[in-house]
Amino acid sequence: MNKMFSWVAAAVLFLMVAVPQATLAQKFGYVDSEFIMGKLPAYAQAQQELNTLSVNWQKDIEAQKKDLDKLYRNYQAEEVVLTEPMKKKRQDEILKKEQDIKAYSNKIFGFEGQLFKKRQELTKPVQDQVFEAIEKVAKKKQLAIVFDKSGDLTMLYTNPVHDYTEFVLEELGLASAERNQPAQKGAVRSVTTPQAPGGEAAVEEEPTPSRAKQPTRTTTPRPATRKN
Repeated sequence: MNKMFSWVAAAVLFLMVAVPQATLAQKFGYVDSEFIMGKLPAYAQAQQELNTLSVNWQKDIEAQKKDLDKLYRNYQAEEVVLTEPMKKKRQDEILKKEQDIKAYSNKIFGFEGQLFKKRQELTKPVQDQVFEAIEKVAKKKQLAIVFDKSGDLTMLYTNPVHDYTEFVLEELGLASAERNQPAQKGAVRSVTTPQAPGGEAAVEEEPTPSRAKQPTRTTTPRPATRKN
């Protein structure tokens, strides 16, 4: 969802420069989807379930790697007494075990692997819920464009008057008696990075997502009172 508004945002920024201000009668605003997601219990529960699955799958891989190590150590200890055909057989067993571990790791943690599919299954309903709330707020407030502050579009300065995050939280029934404060970035993305056979980190590719590191964004403190 973080990239959902990126191309629209870029087009709007171009228009704001290229078109006289008098012609830009449309209202725009922004929300912090990452902050909103962090407030949803269903999203936190999904992250916890993903972490548990990731840890359990990683334990399976580590157990297989121990079996592989045992095969290799036994081969080394007995190599001097083995015939050439027996050596070849043992080597083939070790090679096959290595290949099986790599295949299993890719099946779980690789591109469109089980962890990726499980993340989609668990988080998409929550993302859809947030998007519907944003859409309702946009219609109520007559916003032509809604930016995502936590998306790929880097916002070097944000005026709180255009921040509609609080309205989205209200739409989701998550409004706080005290004004909500921005969450720390990245707090809700906590799935443990798995280790592939050989000690290398297994990289799970996201469907959109291989994100480059973004420059630090300046967050303007929210005012004590919000607009109607």
